Amino acid sequence: MRNLKAIGLLILAIVTGLAAAMYAAGWVAQRGTLASTKVAVAAVDIELGSKINPQMVTLADWPSASVPDGAFRDIKDLQERVVKVGIQRGDAVLERKLSPPGSKGGLSAVIAEGKRAMTVRVNDVVGVAGFALPGTYVDVMVNTQEAPKPGGEPGQISLTVLEHVLVLAVAQEASRDETKPKVVSAVTLELSPEDTEKLDLARSVGTLSLVLRNQLDKQAGATTGITRAQLLGMKQPTVIKAPPAAVMGAAPAAIVRTRAPVAPRTKTTLAEPVPPVCVEVVRIGTRAMNCF
Repeated sequence: MRNLKAIGLLILAIVTGLAAAMYAAGWVAQRGTLASTKVAVAAVDIELGSKINPQMVTLADWPSASVPDGAFRDIKDLQERVVKVGIQRGDAVLERKLSPPGSKGGLSAVIAEGKRAMTVRVNDVVGVAGFALPGTYVDVMVNTQEAPKPGGEPGQISLTVLEHVLVLAVAQEASRDETKPKVVSAVTLELSPEDTEKLDLARSVGTLSLVLRNQLDKQAGATTGITRAQLLGMKQPTVIKAPPAAVMGAAPAAIVRTRAPVAPRTKTTLAEPVPPVCVEVVRIGTRAMNCF
């Protein structure tokens, strides 16, 4: 009885093994019939701004049905091309990851068309404690003196002047693969020509600060800045506006003048005159009357 059970288990194992071998053979045969194409892939990690040389790329088999658009089938077509984004080892080298033919290596090849690169000085506070890394987005704030109001003194104001600005490089490094914070003395930003003018003026009139933002958040802020008086809850002085000047050619407004009321005069009662006192003086045969 025991022998029959052992023989049964042996037969079951043989049948299972044959089935597995047949399935594996069919899978290998199917894989062998798939059409493949040689595609250029990165042989090493290629940093952005680097020029491609033959040692950086190699040809690898790629299923013909899933070859990505812009792939290269000949390494010669990649000579002296500059990558504008980092390419990891084993990734296909695509046209969209490269700068136009003839581009020179370096940071200038990474700048998007129609954009400019501008560097500003930062410290550990302005640079968001080193978290403003290449590939991140920041807002630029300026703290400066606001224009004085009539009869008042200039006050402090903080205002966001630029939003969703791409950080191209920190110091002399443009690699976007690192996530560890790095405190540097300068940050290079990608800006439009108009924004470069704003940033140049902002850093000359006040103190700059970088504000780190989410890479997917592209919504513009709706703030208008805050003044020192608003921050501390101080009341604004009331300003009395002068009447608007008369428009040229319009008739001048009539000016009405009024007199102040005059108090009525009161009669003064005069005292009655006192009758004079007369004295007759007689001198040696002459008489004279003297009145006082």
